[in-house]
Amino acid sequence: MADAPNSAEDTPAGRDYRETVFLPETAFPMRGGLPQKEPVILEQWGDLYAALRKQRQAEGAPLYVLHDGPPYANGDIHIGHALNKTLKDFVVRSRFLLGHDVDYVPGWDCHGLPIEWKIEEQFRARGRRKDEVSKAEFRAACREYAAGWIDVQREQFKRLGIVGDFDNRYATMDFTTEAAIVAEFHKFKNSGQLYRGSKPVMWSPVERTALADAEIEYHDQVSPMVWVKFPVTGATDDHPDDLLAFRHANPSIVIWTTTPWTIPANRAISYGPEIAYGLYEVTAMEEGLEFEPWAKAGDRLIVADKLAEEVFKAAKIATWTRIDDLNPSGLECAHPLAPLSPGYGFSVPLLAGDHVTDDAGTGFVHTAPGHGADDFEVWKAHGHHEVPDTVDPDGAYYEHVPLFAGLKVIETEGKKDKIGKFGPANKVVTEKLIETGALLARGRLEHSYPHSWRSKAPVIFRNTPQWFIRMDQPLKDDETLREKALAAIDATAFHPAGGKNRIRSMVESRPDWLISRQRAWGTPLAMFVDKQTGQPLVDAEVDARILAAVSAGGADAWFETSDAEFLGQHDASRFEKIEDILDVWFDSGCTHAFTLEARDPAHGYTGDRPSHWPADLYLEGSDQHRGWFQSNLLEGSGTRGRAPYDAVLTHGFTQDEQGRKMSKSLGNTTDPATVIKESGADILRLWVALVDYAEDQRIGKQILQTTVEAYRKLRNTVRYLLGALADFDEAERLDRGEMPPLEQFILHRLWELDGQVRKAYAEYRFQDVVRPVLEFCSNDLSALYFDIRKDSLYCDRPDAIRRRAARTVMDEVFARLTAWLSPLTPFTMEEAWTTRFPEGGSNCARVIPHTPDSWRHDAEARRWAGVQSVLEVVNEALEAARRDKIIGGALDAWPVVTGPASAFAPLDGLDAAEVFRTSGVDLKTGGDAITVVVSPADHPKCARSWRRVPDVGSDPAYPDLSARDADAVRAWDALRG
Repeated sequence: MADAPNSAEDTPAGRDYRETVFLPETAFPMRGGLPQKEPVILEQWGDLYAALRKQRQAEGAPLYVLHDGPPYANGDIHIGHALNKTLKDFVVRSRFLLGHDVDYVPGWDCHGLPIEWKIEEQFRARGRRKDEVSKAEFRAACREYAAGWIDVQREQFKRLGIVGDFDNRYATMDFTTEAAIVAEFHKFKNSGQLYRGSKPVMWSPVERTALADAEIEYHDQVSPMVWVKFPVTGATDDHPDDLLAFRHANPSIVIWTTTPWTIPANRAISYGPEIAYGLYEVTAMEEGLEFEPWAKAGDRLIVADKLAEEVFKAAKIATWTRIDDLNPSGLECAHPLAPLSPGYGFSVPLLAGDHVTDDAGTGFVHTAPGHGADDFEVWKAHGHHEVPDTVDPDGAYYEHVPLFAGLKVIETEGKKDKIGKFGPANKVVTEKLIETGALLARGRLEHSYPHSWRSKAPVIFRNTPQWFIRMDQPLKDDETLREKALAAIDATAFHPAGGKNRIRSMVESRPDWLISRQRAWGTPLAMFVDKQTGQPLVDAEVDARILAAVSAGGADAWFETSDAEFLGQHDASRFEKIEDILDVWFDSGCTHAFTLEARDPAHGYTGDRPSHWPADLYLEGSDQHRGWFQSNLLEGSGTRGRAPYDAVLTHGFTQDEQGRKMSKSLGNTTDPATVIKESGADILRLWVALVDYAEDQRIGKQILQTTVEAYRKLRNTVRYLLGALADFDEAERLDRGEMPPLEQFILHRLWELDGQVRKAYAEYRFQDVVRPVLEFCSNDLSALYFDIRKDSLYCDRPDAIRRRAARTVMDEVFARLTAWLSPLTPFTMEEAWTTRFPEGGSNCARVIPHTPDSWRHDAEARRWAGVQSVLEVVNEALEAARRDKIIGGALDAWPVVTGPASAFAPLDGLDAAEVFRTSGVDLKTGGDAITVVVSPADHPKCARSWRRVPDVGSDPAYPDLSARDADAVRAWDALRG
């Protein structure tokens, strides 16, 4: 039956049978109205998470732990937050659905520069500079600011439908948390893994602090590039090449750099022992130039053979002669600025370095040990210990730097549009090189350059004393931190699997862990250092006093309490109090200790919120391989010998519909609050479920519209089930063996899907939950099952086996759909469940119903695959007949279907007309392919079901009904007396 009569004009003369037709009835509306309905459901849920944990613990459920990577508390949530927290909620809700007790405590990162800057701005707006504000007042303002945003973000996450222990959230700025972080820091201090070293680190002059690798991002930048001549002044006695000394006067080694400002810090030149070098003489310069080049005929230059032509082209050298091979070992040069100041009168040695290549430049590397990691290492490797300090924390040359004192490398003051830009240093140094005749050539290069991810300003390598955790020093068990971390990576499951190689390569090559910062808002490196030995004080009683003070008063206690109170019997004058703060990655790297381990019954916890250490899963964006995943890995491996997680799941980043990075300047951002306001949180959640989160995903109005259409399919499926199941009674239920083949096929599909859904949830493949379920709703249910069984549901008498079977199966479908989809679209499934079962408790508290293996029926699956092959051909013919106005609808048709016997075999035992939704059908065997001829059914039309069948009028009491419909109406009339 295509549809029921909907007006008196549609009904044949006589009785109006519409009241006897069992049309679907439900209070579940077609339109979701999610923006209005979801807040009501949230209110009804109350503290859903606490209720779910209590229920699962009462059931003795196994514990599953998802540890939350903390977002930063400094603004409204964005689409990346929504993606991340929704994926975590899928994990939490699906584990509850699979029968687990789930521990998930949302947390927040609170320390660090973004908040510190914001508070500086607030004080400046009130006419107060940072140095005019006490550290206590400044930190209190930071704490208040972060607390406000925690409250805002918490409500925004809840509106997304996120369930978790929000009432007991963690924050890195809580007093007890800061004490726990200090305790973890003390473990490194006391184990000997901590040291203070002076080496070049990434330094942000704008922020006046060192930065870790995870705080760096790379942007294209145009930099000046210069080729500089270093005059050779001599060689060691054992230099194997005496050509320079006896036959060739005044040669120069040529270096190339994109940081002219580092030339004043030069102390050496590095060369590659395996690179072929030559001594070249310039014989002629290019002619017709608009400027006079700095090279001239007769100059003798030393460069790598492979790069000679490229260097000479840059210098506008037309012709040259290669005089001889050259071995740089043992050579010494003069500094190119020596003619202008005796401060550069030192010798510049040639040092062998494995980092030197002949891929670009000149084959020589200008070496400033205070401004480059490779420079520092090669300088130290050759026995040099003094590293010059050239640039101060504000990005300017120190006063002791000859020629350039006070000159800015990076602008940190003045006009707002200039702050964070390169200052005049590059230009002035280049001019001085021209003045001494040392410049060979110059140009400009667009390349990738490191910037602070917070300020977006360029950073520099700068030599400065910092605190590090050793990666390669053997510990008590003779394993290094690097070795422990690599072993922990190998023991961790990664989703997707490629994440393992990514983080492994990072840990294999990473330098020692830089953990100190020179700022105010953070957890301090709360320790004392012996002024005589430079070593940290290791004293359990001192550590205990520090921890007690920080627990009671937060990090402020470290800065405000006198040294003597902490040091006790120690002479305070002998010790230096360290006032640097810990890198925020160290803070968040400790979250497992105070969030999980502190609530692990294995460590003595006896409360009602148990957790376990390590966590079952960490889930964050793929950038956290170098961030949170790695800081937790190193912290856990350094203090406990392993990672604090068993598995790591990563997701990509959200782009606009054209695949561009989202930015406010482009105006291509998608605000989750706007999506929720316009469409509802379930639409946003369904989008997350539909994308391949492991890759970068896209979002925008058109994509969200596609998501809305998918949502409508799910909603309409559930709505139809609710209508068809109105007043369903357990007495109607049939066993599988009593059911027609079609119902047995749908039960088989439920069995098949149930296994897929459970496995997909267990493996965090949410796309593999929703997409098969959507296909099931569209293909198996809507296009096949509902359409075939519509006539039976509407027109069979209530006790008919076929109708009872259909309602039984639909009840099983409803029970599973509302469970399977509950983690993904919890609001809609809650609404559907409570519409049918107002007193049935929350749908979220359910587990997936048991699906018996006896529902598996491979033979019926094969049968219905064959049936659908025939059905496709018949449907095409019926649609063509409708277009040609041969028939009005399928029930007007009586097609003749011809085909091979094998094609019709699946139809054995079935009512083919019922399958095709026609009033009748003639099947004829013959030919190699299925053909269909559609003719109008030549029988009266049943006034109730609209079928045109031969037995219309066969019952005298109901002359305008078919025999089936007459029987149904007679039963209906009898019930109403």
